[in-house]
Amino acid sequence: MIREIHHTNEKEQIAREILADLPEWFGLPDSTENYISESQSLPFLAYFDGEYAVGFVSLKETAKSAAEIFVMGIRKSRHRQGIGTKLYEALEDLAKTKGYRYLQVKTVKMGHYAEYDTTNRFYQAMGFEELECFPDMWDPWNPCQIYVKYIGK
Repeated sequence: MIREIHHTNEKEQIAREILADLPEWFGLPDSTENYISESQSLPFLAYFDGEYAVGFVSLKETAKSAAEIFVMGIRKSRHRQGIGTKLYEALEDLAKTKGYRYLQVKTVKMGHYAEYDTTNRFYQAMGFEELECFPDMWDPWNPCQIYVKYIGK
């Protein structure tokens, strides 16, 4: 079951627990703390198995007509079970209700880490297309690939 989370403490707890389970993607403490902290003020959806949160995603406005998937995480034990797809679909619906026409996401460019190659393939499967790569946006070892998707009016 997916539900929107409004309370900052609950957002923090969910994000902290899930991102801690994903050190391959969220292994830089300062960066991870930023995701956790910023997500508290953003629209935030969580996927629950009973009362147990197994995934979440947050949405950040980047322009009047565009938003980005700010952070998304699914517990490793629940990967490849369709939870990411369901969360993404719910987030796209939420973005449309907020009037956004475009979604974007930033990730590490394909070909640098196996985990991020999986991430890239996921976003491509969701209909995202490469827009631009910024080789030094984060650091030389993590070139930032930006994907975009038109989600309509």
